[in-house]
Amino acid sequence: MVKKESKKETVNNLSPEERLELIKQVADGGEIIGEEELLEMLKSGKQIVAYDGFEPSGIAHVPFGLLRAENLKLMQKAGVHFKLWLADYFAFINNKLGGDMNRIRKAGEYFIEVWKACGVDTSKVEIIWASERMNSLKYWDRVLTIAKETTLNRTMRATTIMGRKEGELQTTAQLFYPAMQVSDIFELDVDICQLGLDQRRANILGRELADKMKWKKPTIVSHHMIMGLQGVQPGADKEEIMMTSKMSKSKPESCIYMHDTEDEIKKKMNKAYCPEKVIEGNPLFDYLKYLIFKRYDKITISRPDKFGGNLTVSYDEIIDLYAKGAVHPMDLKNTVIFYMNEMIKPVREYFEKNKNAKALYDEVKKYAITR
Repeated sequence: MVKKESKKETVNNLSPEERLELIKQVADGGEIIGEEELLEMLKSGKQIVAYDGFEPSGIAHVPFGLLRAENLKLMQKAGVHFKLWLADYFAFINNKLGGDMNRIRKAGEYFIEVWKACGVDTSKVEIIWASERMNSLKYWDRVLTIAKETTLNRTMRATTIMGRKEGELQTTAQLFYPAMQVSDIFELDVDICQLGLDQRRANILGRELADKMKWKKPTIVSHHMIMGLQGVQPGADKEEIMMTSKMSKSKPESCIYMHDTEDEIKKKMNKAYCPEKVIEGNPLFDYLKYLIFKRYDKITISRPDKFGGNLTVSYDEIIDLYAKGAVHPMDLKNTVIFYMNEMIKPVREYFEKNKNAKALYDEVKKYAITR
């Protein structure tokens, strides 16, 4: 395995264009809306602020832990100040962990430990609890202003940001969710909404309302949503892929968690959707591109000599070989199993050694996961 070489450049000697290229890596497989605006901000020399928000809702899976950590490091390298928004009240509205705020709070504290275990220097980011910022008339005045400027149909379409399909709302309170999330953008005074592609509808609404209300207009830097291990059929649209990804967290067999043992990773990967010669809709290539190759320039496929021997490959090379049938699905799975275990191992060790982190994990894993 070949780890990526670390560059010694700092923000001070990176050009605006080079900083933009780092941010584009975060949006690989996603999108940037307002790229020209973002470049102008980078050229201005002002401190740029971004945020991502999370409902504390159970045990962390690898898109939350590994992908968030790698993207955060890229944003920091680009000189962006980051705010991590622990959306506890949103989890309450969305009935996560049964809507129990004490459990949601514990899950949020556990999330912080996961970030630390993944290498996030929490002294260099702002971690903000939604419930502590929502306790003001100013916040709710903005929420109501946004709701008043948004049609009911638009709000209903935006409820997919909650990980629910249109028509799956369970309570009236959930209708507030889109307006609250849009309000967060302005409450946190951010320049960049750096959330998953599944949050696009709220972010677009935020940009439109910023124009209408003469508020600060955010740029959107959306990261890719990693598929569940059940995969998707070739030709599936982005909406289906995103919903499959979001729902995978509540299906233990369809995602890898940050605490999974090597045996657990192996059992899940061996059952993963991985047709021979098929790239599109194959979740293993999502794990390779957006997790493993974020950390390694090249990886080694270990095979007996009678099956061709070991191969050291880049991402493009493994795609080409697999599409031709030169790499067997089992060899691909064994490779992903090895590297995912290597990446998760330090997190498992962190939670074994840190008493506070272990206690939080032991508590949160008792909770029944609710959608």
